[in-house]
Amino acid sequence: MREVDLHLPAGQRVLLVGPSGSGKSTLLRALAGLLLTVDSGDLSGSVSIDGAEPGARPGAVGLVLQEPGSGTVAATVARDVAFGLENIGLPADEMPARVAAALRAVALDHLPDDAPTGSLSGGQTQRLALAGALALGPSLLLLDEPTAMLDEASAATVRDAVVRGAAGVTTVVVEHRIEPWVEHVDRLVVLGRDGRVRHDGPVRRVLAEHGAELAADGIWVPGVPAPQPLEIDLAPLAVSDADSQARMSPGGCADAVLLTSEPLRVERRRNHLDGSSEVSTALVTDAPLDVHAGQATALVGPSGGGKSTWLATMAGLVPPSSGRVVAADGRDVADLPATEVAPLLGWVPQWSSSALLSRTVLDEVLLTGRTLGTADEAAAHHLLEVLGLAHLAQVDPQTLSGGEQRRLAVAAALAHGPGVVLADEPTVGQDRGTWAAVTGLLLSHRARGGAVVTATHDPDLVARVDEVRHVRTPPPGTHRSAPPAVLSACGPLSLFAAAAIPMAAAVLSPGWPTSLLVLAMLAVGALVGLSNRPGSGAGWTVGGRWRGLAIRLLPGLVGALGVGWSTWLLGSQDVDDAVSAALRLVVIVAPSAIVLAFVDPDDLADHLGQRLRLPARPVVALGAALQRVQTFGTAWTEVGWARHLRGQGVSWRRPRSVVAHLWASTFGMLLRSLGSAATLAVAMDARGFASGARRTWAQPAPWRVADSLVVLAALSTVLVVVIVRL
Repeated sequence: MREVDLHLPAGQRVLLVGPSGSGKSTLLRALAGLLLTVDSGDLSGSVSIDGAEPGARPGAVGLVLQEPGSGTVAATVARDVAFGLENIGLPADEMPARVAAALRAVALDHLPDDAPTGSLSGGQTQRLALAGALALGPSLLLLDEPTAMLDEASAATVRDAVVRGAAGVTTVVVEHRIEPWVEHVDRLVVLGRDGRVRHDGPVRRVLAEHGAELAADGIWVPGVPAPQPLEIDLAPLAVSDADSQARMSPGGCADAVLLTSEPLRVERRRNHLDGSSEVSTALVTDAPLDVHAGQATALVGPSGGGKSTWLATMAGLVPPSSGRVVAADGRDVADLPATEVAPLLGWVPQWSSSALLSRTVLDEVLLTGRTLGTADEAAAHHLLEVLGLAHLAQVDPQTLSGGEQRRLAVAAALAHGPGVVLADEPTVGQDRGTWAAVTGLLLSHRARGGAVVTATHDPDLVARVDEVRHVRTPPPGTHRSAPPAVLSACGPLSLFAAAAIPMAAAVLSPGWPTSLLVLAMLAVGALVGLSNRPGSGAGWTVGGRWRGLAIRLLPGLVGALGVGWSTWLLGSQDVDDAVSAALRLVVIVAPSAIVLAFVDPDDLADHLGQRLRLPARPVVALGAALQRVQTFGTAWTEVGWARHLRGQGVSWRRPRSVVAHLWASTFGMLLRSLGSAATLAVAMDARGFASGARRTWAQPAPWRVADSLVVLAALSTVLVVVIVRL
């Protein structure tokens, strides 16, 4: 983006368009005053809103990012929408009405306030991000492809929310598919491939005068038919003839069944900090789906209906509660080793950044082929050329734009010639030219005898497939499979105290008999704390809590054995001393293992800020960071999925492969976490977090009777040790 000079009158709605990679998202961050938050490069010029810098008035700018899920701040829906309201100092009693109105505007008012943000679909997450921006009542609203991942009905709801909910608000919308927005905007600004403004004026006038030129440059001009997909010569399939003919129908090889998805039911379990869990239905399919060689199938349906879940289940990544997905030879896809999955499946996930594993764009395309021994560097360069990525061959994939990352994911999924390509929204974020390339690659894969299954809302792509499957929304509602634990009634400060106070008992303990007595007291505390709350109507406890406790205790027990052994070996070789040292360490770590699993990061920030009067912004940042730590497991899992589908298998018979997997998964998780942290910083600052205004709190931070009781119980361990010493 360069030499951009814009003046936006108050209340004007602007549609910002341009080819993929022209700098549209960068311009939005510049208008929000957030380029210096995480971006690097040369920066000159200035932005002012009502004569002041963008951050001068907290909440003056609302920004919805291209991947809004990365900017989710809180663990529950209502808290996430209220985050910006807290930053601008809105009184707590006014927040519920503002939150409810924002959720109603984006058609998420059917969700309970405590619905976990991590359980939302991609489309629902986009609408949640818009609700957070609308709740602020900004004077400038910036939307980066707000309807790209939505079905037509949900997209219409979002547009209506922008038109009515943001009436009178200066709005800049970035979209590739501009036709639905034309009647709602006043002005069209077109960026060229060089990042400069090429056209600027009333939307209908610009389209009338420059429509043909814009269409030729990749803009989706209303009334201009979709371009013809490119015909691309692809290498032969990697799947062998024996595999492809294993379940051949009488029609011959072209009609071979490469994959069969039986009628499926997929349920998701989400564990809560209170020890309870929720089970919700994510997908129900009533009929089998045979994936034939030489055919393309589109999965269509409402956002949140389970299309992405179906694709992930077909890839063997999500276990169904009923039904199976089997390969041509009848084996369950989930049971196939990585070296057999890779020739069978190519994978394009909904968020393309989750599948990027290599240091350069070229290496990403070649990764699976190198693993299988079929890499063709010339063919990889050809794919990059077709997709407009050739000039980025040596660039880090994590630095690409969203549309560029999606094209790279398509190239990486196709380069090694798998039998079946599973592509989740492969054409999102593409201009006309890159759409023709992506669609052409998928159809060329079909032409070479492969199969394509895509989840999409793109009508132009759906028009070119052989079969369309409609996915219906699963039954609403969730059910709790376990009641809350007693410790869940305690606040984070009392839980931290309960973890820290017994450390003093460990230090003061005169020997192993006293430490053993303290451990017995902690065991009684665990029996009470991990039991179900009275009146829950279930048994006295849940086995999963104790399994979790055992896992958390294991590192401490191993450490205690090590301390005891070293004390005996390096000391006087006195057994009492060794046992005392080992038990002292167990006393130190056991309370944390028992209670800290019940600390909610949102509640922790509330209590630190309200009860201890610590500076608000550092403690809120700590809470957001802890929320991200809790997603490390998800990031690790997604990196592991990508490695498995790219042929990067793990065999316990080959220790080297285990070490390589642990290193690659850890490194990939850290890279994703760093990228997520950068996006989170932008999202938080876009909702007024960086301002110096007084901050309020959406939720109170009460000190309950249960808090006092758990602290007294922890103090009793110190009291016992003091009595023994006296």
